Amino acid sequence: MALLGYPEILLAVIFFIILGRFWNINDLPWNWPLLGMFPSVFLHLHRIHDRVTDILEKSGCTFLVKGPWFCNMDLLVTTDPANVHYIMSSHFSNFPKGSEFSKIFDFLGDGIFNSDAESWRKQRKLGQLMINNVRLYRFLGKITQNKVEKGLLPILDYLSEQEDRAMDLQDVFQRLTFDTTCMLVTGFDSKCLSIELPEVPFATALEDAEEAILHRHVLPETLWRLQRWLGIGKEKKHQKAWETLDHTIAEYISKKRDELSKGIINLQEEEDGVDLLTSYMSEDITMGLKCDHKFLRDTILNFMIAGRDTTSSALTWFFWLVSKNPLVESKIREELESAIPEKEDKKGRHTFKTEALNKLVYLHAALCETLRLYPPVPFQHKAPLQPDMLPSGHRVDPKMKILFSLYAMGRMTSIWGTDCLEFKPERWISERGRIKHEPSYKFFAFNAGPRTCLGKEVAFTQMKAVAATIIHNYHVQVVEGERREERGERVRERREERG
Repeated sequence: MALLGYPEILLAVIFFIILGRFWNINDLPWNWPLLGMFPSVFLHLHRIHDRVTDILEKSGCTFLVKGPWFCNMDLLVTTDPANVHYIMSSHFSNFPKGSEFSKIFDFLGDGIFNSDAESWRKQRKLGQLMINNVRLYRFLGKITQNKVEKGLLPILDYLSEQEDRAMDLQDVFQRLTFDTTCMLVTGFDSKCLSIELPEVPFATALEDAEEAILHRHVLPETLWRLQRWLGIGKEKKHQKAWETLDHTIAEYISKKRDELSKGIINLQEEEDGVDLLTSYMSEDITMGLKCDHKFLRDTILNFMIAGRDTTSSALTWFFWLVSKNPLVESKIREELESAIPEKEDKKGRHTFKTEALNKLVYLHAALCETLRLYPPVPFQHKAPLQPDMLPSGHRVDPKMKILFSLYAMGRMTSIWGTDCLEFKPERWISERGRIKHEPSYKFFAFNAGPRTCLGKEVAFTQMKAVAATIIHNYHVQVVEGERREERGERVRERREERG
């Protein structure tokens, strides 16, 4: 039997896409001969997350997507909390990140995101020790307040004085979180956030690398490997980004070694706390890990990725949702009135310290509700080491990918009720006025099981500091007539211009 070549496959895909226009888009994907469900997936790429939500709602939270024949591309998509708990917790050892994940995210090296087994366990324990250290939280409070006061507020003041000037808040938040994350991880301020909105090579390199990684998820491995070998397309930008990241991180490590050797930093005398890099290079406890240059490089990069885009994305969606729900905004303002510090700056503005932020229940609930509806990482995937049977009754094997749709999970009526599409912070507040605990296999924004995010409290501290300051001192309005897709497209266009 002769296999179809690329031209024939392309023509077939076009044919089935045109044919698909006559089918009800709300129907479940059709399993076409040879091509499987690929035409249906391709047809809905522009709204893939909402399409997946529709399918999972109709199929009981789990659906098997059949890939093209002979390609081993079958994909089990699920939001079933029982499946999530089974894979992420009770049978965690059978569902590692795996070699394919490491290939796609190769620029992260052997850091905690890419590692499995003993290497991951050691890094996890050491990371917990460092992040839960009281010195780090003191440092976090200091740099967050400093960056809000001296970086964010001047930009917002400038914008508020320009009556007809609109600003992409996501860009502002990305700069803010990049600076704070860089300082928290390395101790050095990249100075990305300022009125001039300067180009920062390190930040640009991260964006280019992440964009290439996204393309690797939708391209066959042979194709993106060919692009890398030829030095073209996204892979060319990825390689340049990798070189920039390595060079910048090497400079940070060299400067930190120099500071430590000269006694500029003394852990015992640092009342305001210290950054993660200093802690890693100063502590005697290494959990059996070799803390050489490569380990430090991989650790810095993994923590930078974890802390930058996730927080900025959550803040962007938070303000979009709040601007569309004035009653929620008024309730947050009312809560903030009870936590206003006595001290204000020369312009009569207030910022909030960590102690006050911890008491803001409704604001915390509104952030949780944002993360439920718009998780910064909308999907993740796994593959079993051994064949297994999931609680939903679906069989999985090593040749099959399992995809969790975090975006769809927040929109399942079977999980969150008939009001699941509403922005409703009250669902997170108990009758006693405290934050309700939702199990991680239901509220999956910070991962679940042994791989639960180490920086969860760090993220909430930063988000509350920024959200409280902006809502109390300003009023954010969404530009009328702009769609969410258009905003995202402009961000991509700016990245292309830089390239």
